Amino acid sequence: MSNKVPQIRFNGYSDDWEERKLNENVENIGTGRSSFKAGLDYSEQTPYEVLGSTSVISYSDSFDHSGNFVLTARVGANAGNLYKHSGNVKISDNTVYIQSKKLEFIFYLLTKYDLKKLAFGTGQPLIKASELKNLKLFFPKKFEEQQKIGSFFKQLDDTISLHQRKLDLLKEQKKGYLQKMFPKNGAKVPELRFAGFADDWEERKLGDEVLIVMGQSPNSENYTDNPNDHILVQGNADMKNGHVLPRVWTTQVTKQAEKNDLILSVRAPVGDIGKTAYDVVIGRGVAAIKGNEFIFQNLGKMKSDGYWTRYSTGSTFESINSTDIKEAIISIPTIEEQQKIGIFFNKLDDNISLHQRKLDLLKEQKKGFLQKMFV
Repeated sequence: MSNKVPQIRFNGYSDDWEERKLNENVENIGTGRSSFKAGLDYSEQTPYEVLGSTSVISYSDSFDHSGNFVLTARVGANAGNLYKHSGNVKISDNTVYIQSKKLEFIFYLLTKYDLKKLAFGTGQPLIKASELKNLKLFFPKKFEEQQKIGSFFKQLDDTISLHQRKLDLLKEQKKGYLQKMFPKNGAKVPELRFAGFADDWEERKLGDEVLIVMGQSPNSENYTDNPNDHILVQGNADMKNGHVLPRVWTTQVTKQAEKNDLILSVRAPVGDIGKTAYDVVIGRGVAAIKGNEFIFQNLGKMKSDGYWTRYSTGSTFESINSTDIKEAIISIPTIEEQQKIGIFFNKLDDNISLHQRKLDLLKEQKKGFLQKMFV
């Protein structure tokens, strides 16, 4: 196969792609020079958007650019990050823009290329419009092929955005249920409750309800990358989406957590909670808790409510100790009500995880298509 054609292609196209300068395939490339007043909101008097390095930053009573744009920050951490916009606009001086009628194709072509490769400077990375103008890239000869590629990725991005919105909505719903299905401060019953339960909840110390094991780190020379050794959980970096994700292993066994135990982060960020599907060794950045699904959700709510922030031991480092955890006050209903609440949130978490997996898969598919549908 020629190195001038992509691996995946729409039917009906077989010509080699041509290498051209970006400036030869777009209407204009430049740096924003618009004058405007910062911080204005949209109104009838200021209907025109002012585009900054990452998005709309203000509104104006006039415009000086019109069309379809791919934009990136000229300087700073966002230099190379792309977004697209269409309309009558002003563009700030911290923004480099590319104006093109082939908006979608150009946007995804540059996404695949990764403009961060053009950024130079360590303290404040910089991208110059002049560099973009001379950037050599491969283009299909036929405009129709560019259109099809752009439309394909636009549709894929729309699908990703739809799944992201669904996921965000589910997470917001869970936050709402957590607030209503656990008692608020000073209350003895929650707002929302399963039928058949009317007794007051009781305040108890966490250490009186569950067994807590504080972690102890193995010696660093015993760390390995061998999955046949013991999984080591050191902190939040070893958990993803509420579950332990094996990352580091160890030959030395210090303190342990068993399969289905809860793992609580005791060092910044304090209070993150996860589950382990494995027997693991726990380092000093976490504690193991033998608790049910109700305790897991309760601890998750405590984290989101900012319960542990009161235990910050300094302005630069936050941690909690064994006493802090054992003395933590939680509200407890009967075991039957705990079980019902636990089952409800477990099903909700499973649904969230399902949508997260779908979203992650779509993002991975997009990465693969970007690599195979461009030269």
